[in-house]
Amino acid sequence: MTTNTENQTNSLDIVKWGLAILLLAAAVIGNQMYSEASAVIRALAVIVAFAIAGFIVLQTEKGKKALAFARESQIEVRKVVWPTRQEALNTTFIVLAATGILALILWGMDAVLMRIVNFITGV
Repeated sequence: MTTNTENQTNSLDIVKWGLAILLLAAAVIGNQMYSEASAVIRALAVIVAFAIAGFIVLQTEKGKKALAFARESQIEVRKVVWPTRQEALNTTFIVLAATGILALILWGMDAVLMRIVNFITGV
């Protein structure tokens, strides 16, 4: 009994995914076919088609899991302690200074190695 229910759910999910893909394809093709129509109307039609396709996808098992993941992620983002503006600026300046110092070191090493190679090769 359980296997039969799972197969029906999978079959329905496949149908829903197929319907969503067809709807998206119709939106893209319709946008191309009616290129002489107003851009605003075409844009609204594409947005509506994408919204309907998204709603259909959210009715599948994977869609429900993705929505639950997005909600959980949003909750976790609220728990993050974001740095203050001053902390962010200080960190940015430290990174810029370290990058500049490393660039100068590499530039100096390149110049020294180039002189050594030129001396060895006689160029």
